[in-house]
Amino acid sequence: MDLATLIGLLGAAVLVGMAVILGTSPEVFMNPTGLLLVVGGSLFVVMAKFTLTQFKFAFKAAARAFKFQLPNTQESIDELVELSKLSRKQGLLVLEGQDVNSPFLAKGLQMLADGFTAEMIQEMMGKERLLTLERNEAGGRVFSALGEVAPSMGMIGTLVGLVQMLANMDDPAMIGPAMAVALLTTLYGAMIANMIANPIADKLWLRMNQEAKMQQLWIDALLAIKGDKNPRVLEQMLTIYLPPERRVRSDEESPRDVPGEST
Repeated sequence: MDLATLIGLLGAAVLVGMAVILGTSPEVFMNPTGLLLVVGGSLFVVMAKFTLTQFKFAFKAAARAFKFQLPNTQESIDELVELSKLSRKQGLLVLEGQDVNSPFLAKGLQMLADGFTAEMIQEMMGKERLLTLERNEAGGRVFSALGEVAPSMGMIGTLVGLVQMLANMDDPAMIGPAMAVALLTTLYGAMIANMIANPIADKLWLRMNQEAKMQQLWIDALLAIKGDKNPRVLEQMLTIYLPPERRVRSDEESPRDVPGEST
């Protein structure tokens, strides 16, 4: 569970809720007409921008903003170094069926065990990486579009409410409900965009970049293992994926090359 996403969204919702409760009755902020216009209208407009498959997948992908967790980079590097040592001692066939924490990496290890060439591994795993990026990008784009559309639908609701109010100026009983629609639809649109859609979209973009980086790390490691690189060389290659301060610490803690081992 990503606590930053959960705490951030819940915290914002609680603060807005407290402002509503402490200021006046919460019922004042409930307007079914405005909700129907902004929420329903926004979803239908966003659906029109994408395919039905992309639209449905986006809401499944939204769960990644809350519970998706990639392996720790340093732990993944250590795991790959151990796999490299194992393959040098017992051959690439030993990599078949190794228990690893990623289906993507498991697929690459199986390709090594099956004797695929380095060129085939790079091409096939690169395509797999691009397809994963496309799927993840679709989810981010849908929520980004929702963040753009919701305030506009709120403004449309405001205009509808103002027209209704002006058209019924001779009936005081109609002015209040029309004004409520005019003001609350703007509020609903702003809340959907800034408290739901945009944060989830940004987190999905972040997840996409993190996963793409990790997959590239795995591809580099697979090619190095295929090329029978020294595990020490492999470790040094992969430390570029660590933050600069972690690279220095990793270099200090890493053991020296074993004498007699070739690179």
